[in-house]
Amino acid sequence: MSRRNIKVLYVSGEVSPFVRISPLADFMASFPQAIEEEGFEARIMMPKYGTINDRKFRLHDVLRLSDIEVDLREKIDLLHVKVTALPSSKIQTYFLYNEKYFKRNGLFSDIYNGNDLKGNVDKVVFFNVGVLETLQRLGWKPDIIHCHDWHAGLIPLLLKTLYASHDFFQDIKTVFTLHNIYRQGILPYKAFQRLLPDEVCSSLNCINDEVNMLCTGVEHADLLTTTSKYYAEEIAHDGPLTFGLGRVIGEFQANFYGIVNGIDIRQWNPSTDKLIKKRYSIENFEGKLDNKKALLQEAGLPFREGIPVVGVIANFDEFQGADLLQKSLEQLAGLDIQFIISGSGEKQYEKVFQDFALAHPEQISFQTEYSDALFHLSIAGLDILLMPGMIESCGMIQMFAMSYGTIPVAYAGGGIVETIEDHLEKRGSGFIFYDYTSESLIEKLKEAMSCFHDEESWQEIVANAMTRDFTWKNSAEEYDHLYRELLEK
Repeated sequence: MSRRNIKVLYVSGEVSPFVRISPLADFMASFPQAIEEEGFEARIMMPKYGTINDRKFRLHDVLRLSDIEVDLREKIDLLHVKVTALPSSKIQTYFLYNEKYFKRNGLFSDIYNGNDLKGNVDKVVFFNVGVLETLQRLGWKPDIIHCHDWHAGLIPLLLKTLYASHDFFQDIKTVFTLHNIYRQGILPYKAFQRLLPDEVCSSLNCINDEVNMLCTGVEHADLLTTTSKYYAEEIAHDGPLTFGLGRVIGEFQANFYGIVNGIDIRQWNPSTDKLIKKRYSIENFEGKLDNKKALLQEAGLPFREGIPVVGVIANFDEFQGADLLQKSLEQLAGLDIQFIISGSGEKQYEKVFQDFALAHPEQISFQTEYSDALFHLSIAGLDILLMPGMIESCGMIQMFAMSYGTIPVAYAGGGIVETIEDHLEKRGSGFIFYDYTSESLIEKLKEAMSCFHDEESWQEIVANAMTRDFTWKNSAEEYDHLYRELLEK
Protein backbone atom coordinates (compact mmCIF):
# COMPACT_ATOMS: atom_id res chain seq x y z
CA MET A 1 0.00 0.00 0.00
CA SER A 2 1.40 3.39 -0.98
CA ARG A 3 2.04 5.58 2.02
CA ARG A 4 0.33 8.49 0.29
CA ASN A 5 -2.93 6.56 0.32
CA ILE A 6 -2.86 6.06 4.07
CA LYS A 7 -5.03 8.42 6.12
CA VAL A 8 -4.58 8.83 9.87
CA LEU A 9 -6.90 10.63 12.28
CA TYR A 10 -5.39 11.76 15.57
CA VAL A 11 -7.79 12.14 18.51
CA SER A 12 -6.68 13.96 21.65
CA GLY A 13 -8.05 15.95 24.57
CA GLU A 14 -5.34 18.59 24.13
CA VAL A 15 -3.24 20.03 21.31
CA SER A 16 -0.78 22.90 21.61
CA PRO A 17 -1.09 25.83 21.07
CA PHE A 18 -4.88 25.58 21.48
CA VAL A 19 -4.79 23.87 24.90
CA ARG A 20 -1.72 22.75 26.84
CA ILE A 21 -2.10 20.80 30.07
CA SER A 22 0.61 18.15 29.71
CA PRO A 23 3.37 17.08 27.29
CA LEU A 24 0.66 15.33 25.25
CA ALA A 25 -0.23 18.77 23.84
CA ASP A 26 3.35 19.29 22.61
CA PHE A 27 3.35 15.80 21.08
CA MET A 28 0.15 16.58 19.17
CA ALA A 29 1.52 19.91 17.97
CA SER A 30 4.35 18.28 16.06
CA PHE A 31 3.95 14.53 15.55
CA PRO A 32 1.10 14.67 12.97
CA GLN A 33 3.27 17.02 10.91
CA ALA A 34 6.14 14.56 11.04
CA ILE A 35 3.79 11.81 9.82
CA GLU A 36 2.61 13.98 6.93
CA GLU A 37 6.24 14.49 5.95
CA GLU A 38 6.55 10.72 5.73
CA GLY A 39 3.82 10.82 3.07
CA PHE A 40 0.65 10.13 5.09
CA GLU A 41 -2.46 12.28 5.22
CA ALA A 42 -3.09 13.39 8.80
CA ARG A 43 -6.00 15.19 10.46
CA ILE A 44 -6.78 15.96 14.12
CA MET A 45 -9.96 16.03 16.22
CA MET A 46 -10.23 17.53 19.70
CA PRO A 47 -12.88 19.18 21.90
CA LYS A 48 -13.69 22.86 21.41
CA TYR A 49 -13.30 24.11 24.98
CA GLY A 50 -14.68 27.50 25.91
CA THR A 51 -11.14 28.61 26.75
CA ILE A 52 -10.05 28.37 23.09
CA ASN A 53 -10.07 31.76 21.37
CA ASP A 54 -11.73 31.41 17.95
CA ARG A 55 -10.35 34.67 16.59
CA LYS A 56 -6.79 34.12 17.78
CA PHE A 57 -6.58 30.68 16.18
CA ARG A 58 -8.79 31.52 13.17
CA LEU A 59 -11.39 28.86 13.85
CA HIS A 60 -14.34 28.93 11.48
CA ASP A 61 -17.64 27.09 11.27
CA VAL A 62 -18.25 24.40 8.67
CA LEU A 63 -21.88 24.47 7.56
CA ARG A 64 -22.02 20.84 6.52
CA LEU A 65 -20.63 19.88 9.93
CA SER A 66 -23.38 21.62 11.90
CA ASP A 67 -26.18 19.96 13.86
CA ILE A 68 -24.62 16.49 13.80
CA GLU A 69 -26.80 14.20 15.89
CA VAL A 70 -25.04 12.33 18.69
CA ASP A 71 -27.35 9.63 20.01
CA LEU A 72 -26.68 9.05 23.70
CA ARG A 73 -29.39 6.45 24.30
CA GLU A 74 -31.78 8.51 26.41
CA LYS A 75 -31.21 11.74 24.49
CA ILE A 76 -29.87 13.18 21.28
CA ASP A 77 -27.40 16.07 21.52
CA LEU A 78 -26.24 18.21 18.63
CA LEU A 79 -22.61 18.56 17.69
CA HIS A 80 -21.11 21.52 15.84
CA VAL A 81 -17.65 21.53 14.31
CA LYS A 82 -15.17 24.34 13.83
CA VAL A 83 -11.94 23.93 11.89
CA THR A 84 -8.55 25.52 11.45
CA ALA A 85 -5.10 24.45 10.33
CA LEU A 86 -2.54 23.40 12.91
CA PRO A 87 -0.12 26.38 13.10
CA SER A 88 2.89 26.13 10.81
CA SER A 89 1.21 23.34 8.85
CA LYS A 90 -1.78 22.60 6.64
CA ILE A 91 -3.12 19.84 8.88
CA GLN A 92 -6.86 20.21 9.34
CA THR A 93 -7.81 20.35 13.01
CA TYR A 94 -11.48 19.82 13.85
CA PHE A 95 -12.96 21.16 17.09
CA LEU A 96 -16.05 19.31 18.31
CA TYR A 97 -18.38 21.65 20.16
CA ASN A 98 -21.49 21.61 22.24
CA GLU A 99 -21.98 24.55 24.58
CA LYS A 100 -23.50 22.43 27.34
CA TYR A 101 -20.43 20.18 27.55
CA PHE A 102 -17.49 22.39 26.72
CA LYS A 103 -18.23 26.06 27.34
CA ARG A 104 -18.00 26.14 31.13
CA ASN A 105 -17.35 22.60 32.36
CA GLY A 106 -13.58 22.86 32.05
CA LEU A 107 -11.05 20.57 30.45
CA PHE A 108 -10.72 16.81 30.60
CA SER A 109 -7.81 17.49 32.95
CA ASP A 110 -10.41 18.25 35.63
CA ILE A 111 -10.84 14.52 36.11
CA TYR A 112 -7.25 13.34 35.64
CA ASN A 113 -7.28 12.11 39.21
CA GLY A 114 -10.63 10.36 38.96
CA ASN A 115 -12.80 13.16 40.29
CA ASP A 116 -16.22 12.79 38.71
CA LEU A 117 -17.12 16.42 38.29
CA LYS A 118 -20.66 17.13 37.18
CA GLY A 119 -21.34 15.97 33.64
CA ASN A 120 -17.89 14.58 32.86
CA VAL A 121 -19.08 11.13 31.79
CA ASP A 122 -21.55 12.83 29.47
CA LYS A 123 -18.72 14.99 28.17
CA VAL A 124 -16.29 12.17 27.42
CA VAL A 125 -18.95 9.92 25.85
CA PHE A 126 -20.26 12.80 23.75
CA PHE A 127 -16.75 13.51 22.48
CA ASN A 128 -15.87 9.89 21.64
CA VAL A 129 -19.16 9.15 19.88
CA GLY A 130 -19.00 12.58 18.28
CA VAL A 131 -15.67 11.83 16.63
CA LEU A 132 -17.17 8.88 14.75
CA GLU A 133 -20.35 10.75 13.85
CA THR A 134 -18.29 13.66 12.54
CA LEU A 135 -16.23 11.34 10.34
CA GLN A 136 -19.41 10.00 8.75
CA ARG A 137 -20.77 13.48 8.07
CA LEU A 138 -17.39 14.64 6.79
CA GLY A 139 -17.12 11.64 4.49
CA TRP A 140 -13.40 11.34 5.16
CA LYS A 141 -12.56 7.76 6.08
CA PRO A 142 -9.24 7.25 7.84
CA ASP A 143 -7.35 3.99 7.56
CA ILE A 144 -6.19 4.41 11.15
CA ILE A 145 -7.60 6.28 14.13
CA HIS A 146 -4.75 7.03 16.49
CA CYS A 147 -6.16 7.69 19.99
CA HIS A 148 -4.20 9.42 22.73
CA ASP A 149 -4.69 8.76 26.43
CA TRP A 150 -7.93 8.08 28.25
CA HIS A 151 -9.85 10.97 26.68
CA ALA A 152 -10.18 8.87 23.51
CA GLY A 153 -10.34 5.46 25.21
CA LEU A 154 -13.87 4.61 24.04
CA ILE A 155 -13.20 4.87 20.32
CA PRO A 156 -11.55 1.43 19.82
CA LEU A 157 -14.44 -0.21 21.70
CA LEU A 158 -17.13 1.74 19.82
CA LEU A 159 -15.67 0.60 16.50
CA LYS A 160 -15.87 -3.03 17.61
CA THR A 161 -19.41 -2.80 18.96
CA LEU A 162 -21.82 0.03 18.19
CA TYR A 163 -20.26 0.89 14.81
CA ALA A 164 -19.08 -2.58 13.78
CA SER A 165 -21.90 -3.08 11.27
CA HIS A 166 -21.54 0.36 9.64
CA ASP A 167 -20.09 0.07 6.15
CA PHE A 168 -18.22 3.36 6.58
CA PHE A 169 -16.15 2.03 9.49
CA GLN A 170 -15.19 -1.33 8.00
CA ASP A 171 -11.44 -2.08 8.12
CA ILE A 172 -10.49 0.99 10.17
CA LYS A 173 -7.67 0.12 12.56
CA THR A 174 -6.97 1.75 15.92
CA VAL A 175 -3.74 2.70 17.63
CA PHE A 176 -3.79 3.73 21.29
CA THR A 177 -0.88 5.65 22.83
CA LEU A 178 -0.25 5.84 26.58
CA HIS A 179 1.26 9.15 27.64
CA ASN A 180 0.13 9.33 31.29
CA ILE A 181 -0.46 5.91 32.83
CA TYR A 182 -1.51 7.27 36.22
CA ARG A 183 -4.23 9.45 34.66
CA GLN A 184 -6.76 6.80 33.80
CA GLY A 185 -10.19 8.45 33.72
CA ILE A 186 -11.94 6.54 36.51
CA LEU A 187 -15.68 7.22 36.14
CA PRO A 188 -18.95 5.70 37.47
CA TYR A 189 -20.33 2.77 35.47
CA LYS A 190 -23.96 3.79 36.04
CA ALA A 191 -23.43 6.99 34.09
CA PHE A 192 -22.20 5.00 31.07
CA GLN A 193 -25.27 2.74 31.29
CA ARG A 194 -27.45 5.83 30.96
CA LEU A 195 -25.66 6.90 27.77
CA LEU A 196 -24.51 3.80 25.89
CA PRO A 197 -26.17 0.53 24.80
CA ASP A 198 -25.56 -2.72 26.68
CA GLU A 199 -23.25 -4.12 23.99
CA VAL A 200 -20.81 -1.27 24.70
CA CYS A 201 -21.22 -1.14 28.48
CA SER A 202 -20.66 -4.88 28.88
CA SER A 203 -17.20 -4.53 27.31
CA LEU A 204 -16.01 -1.54 29.33
CA ASN A 205 -13.16 -2.19 31.74
CA CYS A 206 -15.12 -1.99 34.97
CA ILE A 207 -14.10 -2.81 38.56
CA ASN A 208 -16.23 -2.04 41.60
CA ASP A 209 -18.77 -0.15 39.48
CA GLU A 210 -16.10 2.18 38.11
CA VAL A 211 -14.99 2.36 34.49
CA ASN A 212 -11.30 2.74 33.67
CA MET A 213 -11.19 4.66 30.39
CA LEU A 214 -7.46 4.18 29.84
CA CYS A 215 -7.69 0.43 30.39
CA THR A 216 -10.71 0.25 28.08
CA GLY A 217 -8.61 1.80 25.31
CA VAL A 218 -5.74 -0.60 25.98
CA GLU A 219 -8.00 -3.67 25.82
CA HIS A 220 -9.71 -2.85 22.53
CA ALA A 221 -7.10 -1.09 20.37
CA ASP A 222 -5.39 -2.99 17.56
CA LEU A 223 -1.96 -1.62 18.50
CA LEU A 224 -0.53 -0.05 21.66
CA THR A 225 2.34 2.40 21.90
CA THR A 226 4.02 4.62 24.44
CA THR A 227 6.65 7.29 24.06
CA SER A 228 9.90 5.48 24.85
CA LYS A 229 11.25 1.95 24.75
CA TYR A 230 12.47 2.12 28.34
CA TYR A 231 9.06 3.21 29.60
CA ALA A 232 7.36 0.46 27.60
CA GLU A 233 9.54 -2.07 29.41
CA GLU A 234 8.78 -0.46 32.79
CA ILE A 235 4.99 -0.63 32.46
CA ALA A 236 4.67 -4.02 30.75
CA HIS A 237 5.31 -5.68 34.11
CA ASP A 238 3.29 -5.33 37.29
CA GLY A 239 4.78 -2.89 39.75
CA PRO A 240 4.02 0.32 41.63
CA LEU A 241 4.67 2.55 38.62
CA THR A 242 2.04 0.77 36.49
CA PHE A 243 -0.82 1.93 38.75
CA GLY A 244 -2.65 -1.36 38.36
CA LEU A 245 -2.30 -1.63 34.57
CA GLY A 246 0.86 -3.72 34.35
CA ARG A 247 -0.97 -7.06 34.06
CA VAL A 248 -3.37 -5.75 31.39
CA ILE A 249 -0.60 -4.16 29.35
CA GLY A 250 1.49 -7.31 29.72
CA GLU A 251 -1.29 -9.34 28.11
CA PHE A 252 -0.98 -7.18 24.97
CA GLN A 253 2.81 -7.00 25.01
CA ALA A 254 3.12 -8.56 21.55
CA ASN A 255 1.37 -5.50 20.13
CA PHE A 256 2.98 -2.92 22.44
CA TYR A 257 5.79 -0.66 21.22
CA GLY A 258 7.84 2.15 22.72
CA ILE A 259 8.85 4.91 20.32
CA VAL A 260 10.69 7.93 21.68
CA ASN A 261 9.35 11.45 21.11
CA GLY A 262 10.91 14.02 18.82
CA ILE A 263 10.49 17.78 18.46
CA ASP A 264 9.66 20.13 15.60
CA ILE A 265 12.82 22.14 15.08
CA ARG A 266 10.89 24.71 13.04
CA GLN A 267 9.06 25.71 16.22
CA TRP A 268 11.90 24.96 18.64
CA ASN A 269 15.07 26.49 17.28
CA PRO A 270 16.81 29.36 19.11
CA SER A 271 18.22 30.75 15.87
CA THR A 272 14.74 31.28 14.35
CA ASP A 273 12.39 31.50 17.37
CA LYS A 274 10.27 34.67 17.16
CA LEU A 275 8.95 34.28 20.71
CA ILE A 276 12.24 34.82 22.54
CA LYS A 277 14.01 38.07 23.36
CA LYS A 278 17.03 37.54 21.12
CA ARG A 279 17.83 34.70 18.76
CA TYR A 280 21.07 32.81 19.14
CA SER A 281 22.88 29.65 18.08
CA ILE A 282 25.75 27.47 19.18
CA GLU A 283 28.05 29.57 16.97
CA ASN A 284 26.66 32.88 18.28
CA PHE A 285 25.67 32.14 21.88
CA GLU A 286 25.71 35.67 23.32
CA GLY A 287 21.96 36.09 22.77
CA LYS A 288 21.18 33.57 25.52
CA LEU A 289 22.22 36.11 28.15
CA ASP A 290 19.65 38.59 26.79
CA ASN A 291 16.96 35.94 27.21
CA LYS A 292 18.15 35.22 30.73
CA LYS A 293 17.84 38.89 31.66
CA ALA A 294 14.41 39.16 30.02
CA LEU A 295 13.18 36.06 31.87
CA LEU A 296 14.40 37.39 35.21
CA GLN A 297 12.63 40.67 34.55
CA GLU A 298 9.43 38.80 33.70
CA ALA A 299 9.79 36.78 36.90
CA GLY A 300 10.45 39.87 39.03
CA LEU A 301 13.96 38.81 40.01
CA PRO A 302 17.16 40.90 39.80
CA PHE A 303 19.93 39.89 37.41
CA ARG A 304 23.01 38.60 39.24
CA GLU A 305 26.16 38.21 37.20
CA GLY A 306 27.51 34.65 37.10
CA ILE A 307 24.65 33.12 39.09
CA PRO A 308 22.77 30.21 37.45
CA VAL A 309 19.05 30.58 36.89
CA VAL A 310 17.33 27.28 37.62
CA GLY A 311 13.72 26.61 36.70
CA VAL A 312 10.94 24.04 37.08
CA ILE A 313 8.15 23.95 34.49
CA ALA A 314 5.57 21.33 35.45
CA ASN A 315 2.06 20.31 36.39
CA PHE A 316 1.92 20.23 40.16
CA ASP A 317 1.00 16.79 41.41
CA GLU A 318 2.87 14.10 43.30
CA PHE A 319 3.88 12.16 40.21
CA GLN A 320 5.20 15.18 38.32
CA GLY A 321 7.49 15.97 41.21
CA ALA A 322 5.60 18.58 43.24
CA ASP A 323 6.03 16.59 46.46
CA LEU A 324 9.76 16.11 45.92
CA LEU A 325 10.12 19.78 45.01
CA GLN A 326 8.28 20.81 48.17
CA LYS A 327 10.64 18.67 50.29
CA SER A 328 13.65 20.26 48.55
CA LEU A 329 12.66 23.94 48.84
CA GLU A 330 14.70 24.82 51.93
CA GLN A 331 17.83 23.22 50.49
CA LEU A 332 17.24 24.92 47.12
CA ALA A 333 16.94 28.29 48.85
CA GLY A 334 20.30 27.61 50.50
CA LEU A 335 22.08 27.33 47.14
CA ASP A 336 23.57 30.29 45.29
CA ILE A 337 20.97 30.19 42.53
CA GLN A 338 17.94 32.10 41.32
CA PHE A 339 14.95 29.82 41.10
CA ILE A 340 11.79 30.11 38.98
CA ILE A 341 8.85 27.74 39.52
CA SER A 342 6.32 27.78 36.67
CA GLY A 343 3.10 25.84 36.23
CA SER A 344 -0.17 25.01 37.92
CA GLY A 345 -1.96 22.04 39.40
CA GLU A 346 -3.09 20.90 42.82
CA LYS A 347 -3.89 23.93 44.96
CA GLN A 348 -2.03 22.63 48.02
CA TYR A 349 1.25 22.74 46.09
CA GLU A 350 0.49 26.05 44.43
CA LYS A 351 0.03 27.64 47.87
CA VAL A 352 3.27 26.19 49.23
CA PHE A 353 5.28 27.44 46.24
CA GLN A 354 3.60 30.84 46.28
CA ASP A 355 4.25 31.32 50.00
CA PHE A 356 7.87 30.21 49.65
CA ALA A 357 8.46 32.62 46.77
CA LEU A 358 6.95 35.49 48.79
CA ALA A 359 9.32 34.64 51.65
CA HIS A 360 12.34 34.78 49.26
CA PRO A 361 11.47 37.63 46.84
CA GLU A 362 15.05 38.25 45.68
CA GLN A 363 15.77 34.61 44.89
CA ILE A 364 12.59 32.69 44.07
CA SER A 365 9.71 33.44 41.72
CA PHE A 366 6.46 31.53 41.27
CA GLN A 367 4.49 31.84 38.01
CA THR A 368 1.09 30.28 37.31
CA GLU A 369 0.08 32.26 34.22
CA TYR A 370 1.84 30.62 31.33
CA SER A 371 1.65 31.76 27.70
CA ASP A 372 3.46 30.24 24.73
CA ALA A 373 5.73 33.28 24.66
CA LEU A 374 6.72 32.84 28.32
CA PHE A 375 7.23 29.11 27.78
CA HIS A 376 9.68 29.77 24.94
CA LEU A 377 11.39 32.58 26.87
CA SER A 378 11.83 30.26 29.87
CA ILE A 379 13.39 27.53 27.76
CA ALA A 380 15.78 30.10 26.27
CA GLY A 381 16.49 32.07 29.46
CA LEU A 382 17.12 29.34 32.02
CA ASP A 383 20.60 27.97 32.55
CA ILE A 384 19.34 24.76 34.17
CA LEU A 385 15.98 23.01 33.86
CA LEU A 386 15.13 20.98 36.96
CA MET A 387 12.89 17.98 36.25
CA PRO A 388 11.77 16.35 39.53
CA GLY A 389 8.98 14.21 38.02
CA MET A 390 8.71 10.64 39.31
CA ILE A 391 7.06 9.37 36.11
CA GLU A 392 7.97 10.50 32.61
CA SER A 393 7.01 8.31 29.69
CA CYS A 394 9.32 10.47 27.62
CA GLY A 395 8.38 14.13 27.70
CA MET A 396 9.64 16.74 25.30
CA ILE A 397 10.61 19.68 27.49
CA GLN A 398 14.11 18.32 28.12
CA MET A 399 14.62 18.16 24.35
CA PHE A 400 13.37 21.73 23.93
CA ALA A 401 15.77 22.78 26.67
CA MET A 402 18.86 21.04 25.32
CA SER A 403 18.22 22.48 21.86
CA TYR A 404 18.39 25.93 23.47
CA GLY A 405 21.52 25.22 25.52
CA THR A 406 19.52 24.90 28.74
CA ILE A 407 20.82 21.89 30.64
CA PRO A 408 18.41 19.46 32.32
CA VAL A 409 18.83 17.97 35.79
CA ALA A 410 16.30 15.14 35.79
CA TYR A 411 15.19 12.03 37.61
CA ALA A 412 15.92 8.82 35.69
CA GLY A 413 12.32 7.85 35.00
CA GLY A 414 11.00 6.40 31.75
CA GLY A 415 12.28 8.05 28.60
CA ILE A 416 14.60 10.48 30.40
CA VAL A 417 17.49 8.03 30.11
CA GLU A 418 16.84 7.70 26.36
CA THR A 419 17.01 11.43 25.71
CA ILE A 420 19.60 12.75 28.19
CA GLU A 421 23.17 11.51 28.43
CA ASP A 422 24.65 12.15 31.86
CA HIS A 423 27.56 14.61 31.89
CA LEU A 424 29.91 11.80 32.93
CA GLU A 425 29.32 10.08 29.60
CA LYS A 426 31.36 10.85 26.49
CA ARG A 427 28.69 13.09 24.95
CA GLY A 428 27.11 14.23 28.20
CA SER A 429 24.23 16.66 27.71
CA GLY A 430 22.64 16.81 31.18
CA PHE A 431 22.54 15.47 34.72
CA ILE A 432 20.53 12.45 35.90
CA PHE A 433 19.79 11.42 39.49
CA TYR A 434 18.71 7.87 40.26
CA ASP A 435 17.48 7.96 43.87
CA TYR A 436 14.12 9.67 44.18
CA THR A 437 15.06 11.78 47.20
CA SER A 438 15.64 15.46 47.84
CA GLU A 439 19.23 14.61 48.84
CA SER A 440 19.90 13.01 45.45
CA LEU A 441 18.24 15.91 43.62
CA ILE A 442 20.29 18.53 45.47
CA GLU A 443 23.52 16.59 45.02
CA LYS A 444 23.00 16.34 41.27
CA LEU A 445 22.03 20.02 41.02
CA LYS A 446 25.24 20.92 42.86
CA GLU A 447 27.17 18.89 40.26
CA ALA A 448 25.50 20.94 37.54
CA MET A 449 26.32 24.19 39.36
CA SER A 450 29.95 23.14 39.68
CA CYS A 451 30.14 22.56 35.95
CA PHE A 452 28.32 25.86 35.31
CA HIS A 453 31.10 27.73 37.13
CA ASP A 454 33.75 25.87 35.08
CA GLU A 455 33.35 27.70 31.78
CA GLU A 456 35.17 25.14 29.65
CA SER A 457 33.22 22.22 31.12
CA TRP A 458 29.88 24.02 30.74
CA GLN A 459 30.55 24.99 27.15
CA GLU A 460 31.25 21.36 26.30
CA ILE A 461 27.98 20.18 27.89
CA VAL A 462 26.03 22.96 26.15
CA ALA A 463 27.62 22.08 22.80
CA ASN A 464 26.75 18.40 23.29
CA ALA A 465 23.16 19.33 24.13
CA MET A 466 22.62 21.73 21.25
CA THR A 467 24.01 19.34 18.66
CA ARG A 468 21.81 16.38 19.64
CA ASP A 469 19.40 15.22 16.92
CA PHE A 470 15.91 15.44 18.41
CA THR A 471 14.00 15.62 15.14
CA TRP A 472 10.97 13.40 14.60
CA LYS A 473 12.44 11.68 11.54
CA ASN A 474 13.58 8.40 13.09
CA SER A 475 10.47 8.05 15.25
CA ALA A 476 8.17 8.92 12.35
CA GLU A 477 9.84 6.21 10.30
CA GLU A 478 9.15 3.71 13.09
CA TYR A 479 5.48 4.70 13.10
CA ASP A 480 5.47 4.48 9.30
CA HIS A 481 6.54 0.86 9.61
CA LEU A 482 4.02 0.06 12.37
CA TYR A 483 1.12 1.71 10.55
CA ARG A 484 1.76 -0.16 7.31
CA GLU A 485 2.33 -3.46 9.13
CA LEU A 486 -0.96 -2.98 11.00
CA LEU A 487 -2.91 -2.35 7.81
CA GLU A 488 -1.48 -5.45 6.17
CA LYS A 489 -2.77 -7.76 8.93
